[in-house]
Amino acid sequence: MRPSLRLLPLPLCIALSLAAQVRAQDREMPEDWSLCPVTDIVPAFEDAQTGVSTADRATQHTDIEGDTLTGTDKHPVFEGNVALRRGDQFLGADKLTFDSEQQRYVAEGSIRYQDAGLRLVAERAEGDQARDEHRIETVRYQLLSRRGNGGADLITLHGTEGSLHGSTYSTCDPSERLWELRAERIDIDTAEGMGVARNATLRVGRIPVLYVPWFMFPVDDRRRTGLLYPSISNSGRNGFDWRQPIYLNLAPHYDATLEPRWMSKRGLQLGGEFRYLLPGGRGTFHGAWLPDDELAVRGRAEEIALGIPPENRRRDNRGSFGFSGYQNVGAQWQARASLNWISDPRWIEDASGSAAGNALFALSSDLGLYGRGRHWEAALMADHWQLADYTLSEAFLPFARLPRGYVRWDRPLGRWLEVGMQAEAVRFSHEVLSGGSRLDIKPYLSLPLEGASWYLRPTLAWRHTTYQLDADLAASLGGDRSPSRSLPITTVDAGVFFDRQTRLDGVPFLHTLEPRLFYLRVPYRDQNGLPLFDTRPLTFGWSQLFRDNRYSGPDRQTDANQLTVALTSRLIRETDGREKLAASIGQIHYFDDSRVTVPGERPVERGKSAWIADLGYAPTDRWTIGAAYYWDPKFRREDLASIRARYLIGEEGIVNLAYRYRRDLLKQVDFSFLYPVSPNWSLVGRYYYSLLDNKPLEAIAGVQWESCCLAVRLVGRRYVRDRIGELNNSIQLEIELKGLGSAGPDTEQVLRRAILGYHRDDLHLVPLPEIRSGDPREPDPIP
Repeated sequence: MRPSLRLLPLPLCIALSLAAQVRAQDREMPEDWSLCPVTDIVPAFEDAQTGVSTADRATQHTDIEGDTLTGTDKHPVFEGNVALRRGDQFLGADKLTFDSEQQRYVAEGSIRYQDAGLRLVAERAEGDQARDEHRIETVRYQLLSRRGNGGADLITLHGTEGSLHGSTYSTCDPSERLWELRAERIDIDTAEGMGVARNATLRVGRIPVLYVPWFMFPVDDRRRTGLLYPSISNSGRNGFDWRQPIYLNLAPHYDATLEPRWMSKRGLQLGGEFRYLLPGGRGTFHGAWLPDDELAVRGRAEEIALGIPPENRRRDNRGSFGFSGYQNVGAQWQARASLNWISDPRWIEDASGSAAGNALFALSSDLGLYGRGRHWEAALMADHWQLADYTLSEAFLPFARLPRGYVRWDRPLGRWLEVGMQAEAVRFSHEVLSGGSRLDIKPYLSLPLEGASWYLRPTLAWRHTTYQLDADLAASLGGDRSPSRSLPITTVDAGVFFDRQTRLDGVPFLHTLEPRLFYLRVPYRDQNGLPLFDTRPLTFGWSQLFRDNRYSGPDRQTDANQLTVALTSRLIRETDGREKLAASIGQIHYFDDSRVTVPGERPVERGKSAWIADLGYAPTDRWTIGAAYYWDPKFRREDLASIRARYLIGEEGIVNLAYRYRRDLLKQVDFSFLYPVSPNWSLVGRYYYSLLDNKPLEAIAGVQWESCCLAVRLVGRRYVRDRIGELNNSIQLEIELKGLGSAGPDTEQVLRRAILGYHRDDLHLVPLPEIRSGDPREPDPIP
């Protein structure tokens, strides 16, 4: 029988309440449920509908069917395979009695309910739809929208309020209940979106590890003021370290997080973050304040012994402040800002938990208005630098650009010509050194000739740079306050693509051969009277083979009569486009000496540059080998050598090995791994060692145990904590209850940074090296 009745919806949206008994903390990486059994805690119902949208649930009719229909029109009784369907909602029972006058119903025997987010079974359900009161007995449920299951002895509902008596929740399989949250009673108000649990106990195995007599929690995705998960750790520098974030839901378009932090060896620090969201823009303010830092007092004698000047020492009252954000201004313009301030040059070193904090010698701040169109881009901006390395003085800081404006424009002229221009105007200032202004203009004309397998791009440019210098700076450069330089720049870039089909072990590959020539001709101009504001020699590398200037800025334009000869060959698997081999080699032939230099730089002599060779090879889909090698035939020496190898173990494991050498600067080995001993146990480690300094930069050893719903990580770590090379030791223990949260420091993020491929998705996220003005003592990093 299949009568169709217009009934008030049965309020079995208890799924929302059950699903929200516990909210997992925000995670950058998704939970890993790969070890969980592929079974349903509550088996699927064969007679339940699937694939129905939940969007229009409230407007749909409720269809009721059963084997028999007795009673009267006002008191129908359905028996035998009773099924109620409305949208994605399904309710099944052996018997359903409905009183249309009193609006009461009783469902008995094998009660089954399912919707898009929940599946549950119960023994009995009854309710009064007029009063919107309902009672469900002996419930067992499984969440479908995310992992979670549990039960309740009794559920009562009254309007938007409900109570769960004797409820449980876990993400573990019932056959292996590694953890479970139990509550004597949970009261829920879906209108307010909040719940209150009473006498709640968290059990790990059969052992109760946490008892809370009362706590409030959200039952939906609305943001609310409250406590976030704390972070607890211990280290030799900070001592016992407790961070307790407090979230403040101030308005739909802005919020804040306070983070008091207690460090037993340093004191109480107050940190915070304020976020806002506007149409077309957003921004974040963040800061921290640590008054009377005991580390400053404790380390003062050491700073004096090291000869650190007073202005670079730790302040007693310390902190930092920052802002980052953007705002769209029309369709083609955007305002962006990144502002940062620190109380003293040692703040970043002391606040950082790794050697990465020691690599930053200056902190930058910038703001500007940026625009981009089809054939142009432009900006008006300003930047400033603050010292973050106590071993340097402010004289080492880059010049601030207050302000800087630039425009880049290019446009095709018909089919064969392209015209463009790059222009920049800057005012440079410095806390110690004298500054000035610079205008740099570089128009060009190019002839882009190309076919399906070749290209030829001759380009003629003219570079004009003029200055207006402060008196002191002009006097140190010869007295001319308005020096200038003009010169033509000619380049010819040509290449050919050859390819053929070949087979290796029966697998089809595309084999390419890509020779390339790049000719550069720039006449000599005496530039000794020009200042050096933001210009330094670029580290010699593959990209420099095809640049028209070997300097990072326009204060120096190299003179050149040179030809780059390069060759690249690739093997590309045709079935999936995977690159099995990529080999490149190149060299610059200098036909004349290059006379333009900066102080301390060796002139480029006529002859040949170092050979640059780069190799990437994948013997199998699990092995990847890469190498780079720079050999200078003039001095018969290697300037750079690096080799890196990676092996993938199963679906999760990985081994990385790298060796890096740069003449007179570094010589390092880096070994890291994630080795799965079994599906549950794995070993992790890293050994990053400087052969020049004869000491480790970072050493990590740890063990992980992971199941479907529980993970434990124990990690020991030894790492360089400051610029003078002192080592810090730490032991970190993290216990993660999947779907609930974790206790202890975030060891997963430490391992993710130290072991490339700790998460397989990270293998394609390795950033390209960035070229920018930086520490004058250090070269650009090795790719």
